[in-house]
Amino acid sequence: MPENLVILAGGASSRMKKSNTVHELSSKEVAQANERSKSLIGVGPQGRPLLDYLLYNAKTAGYQTIYILISEEGELFKQFYGEQRTSNALDGLDIKFAVQYLQAGRQKPLGTADALFQTVQQFPQLKTESYTVCNSDNLYSLKALLLLRRFNSSHAFISYDRDALQFPARRISQFAIVLLDETNFLLNIIEKPTAECIESCRDSQGKLRVSMNAFKFQGSMIFPYLEQCPLNPVRNEKELPTALLNMAKDHPRSVSGIPLSEHVPDLTAKEDIVAVKEYLKQYYPQWD
Repeated sequence: MPENLVILAGGASSRMKKSNTVHELSSKEVAQANERSKSLIGVGPQGRPLLDYLLYNAKTAGYQTIYILISEEGELFKQFYGEQRTSNALDGLDIKFAVQYLQAGRQKPLGTADALFQTVQQFPQLKTESYTVCNSDNLYSLKALLLLRRFNSSHAFISYDRDALQFPARRISQFAIVLLDETNFLLNIIEKPTAECIESCRDSQGKLRVSMNAFKFQGSMIFPYLEQCPLNPVRNEKELPTALLNMAKDHPRSVSGIPLSEHVPDLTAKEDIVAVKEYLKQYYPQWD
């Protein structure tokens, strides 16, 4: 079972910074939302950042080595979790930092596939080892992380029941649908599905499934697809779901969708801070 977890935290958090302020937030919380990476916003008691809770779930799930991918301006992560590039001890975890460097002429990172590619380049052991990958601004549950770590296939992702995600309908309608075969192997990822397409994309349980970017990979097989991932023609970024889908098409029945019906707390805009704070009070009372 893999004990490596790669956490992608190199994004620019532009949607959070541009989003409208909500009156339930304090001036301190608004300032953090405008200045910090999303996963470092203090959403818990005593200002605990969201990433604290993700690391707690990761440790409880049995992950031991954590690779946090940060931007070139991500020094605040090191202030929270260790100043060294490698071997930062945190409550039994070994924290390592990779950096997503900007390409010349770009103002924003090149995307999540590039983020993982740069992480593997900086830590070459990941080219051959198995590892889990997730976002830093989603709070994946202990159950989800355990499912990925213990799953008996080399490549998998959590296939979330769209109806269990407690987001506004306008946001859920923008999620890409994952199309699975009768045994939950990935066939396709469909962005902006039509109403007709949605009805034909239900899985064997009659559920519509989406990915929230929680993956398990075997390093040697996914690496070429990270390296060769094409740019999305609209967003001009190299996206991890594209690399995953290209691998699945070249190697049919190689990527499993693990069905799970539960909410995934997410920090995208300032309004999400209020919802995440309430979620933490309910589900993490030991830190209240």
